[in-house]
Amino acid sequence: MPPRVLHTLFVLAGVAGLLGRDHYAGPGAGAVHDWGGNASVSFAIYFLALRLTSLGRFRVLWAGGLALAAVELFEVFDGFGLMTNVYDPWDLAANAGGIALAAGVDVFSARFFNGRADRPGPGA
Repeated sequence: MPPRVLHTLFVLAGVAGLLGRDHYAGPGAGAVHDWGGNASVSFAIYFLALRLTSLGRFRVLWAGGLALAAVELFEVFDGFGLMTNVYDPWDLAANAGGIALAAGVDVFSARFFNGRADRPGPGA
């Protein structure tokens, strides 16, 4: 599967997580409702950042850094005045966790689909 298609599916998975978090009623529902959106959006932003960065050897670090900067600045600057945002220091941790999960999924999927994490493969 071409990385572009796979990354788009992961972005959609992050969006689905954001939209579905309010409907979750299982164990840890409070944490999912409070921070699931942060982790889901951060997950999606990581895969969007991959499209903006070089697909070289350090692509995971570049995409992770760019995504982390975007979501953390969004938190600190109260949604850039575009959205209502309630600051919670744990949001920063949830953002980092979503990006860490995305980076892990990215490395795993690159190895699984391409054989190596540092080679984007055809269609990147």
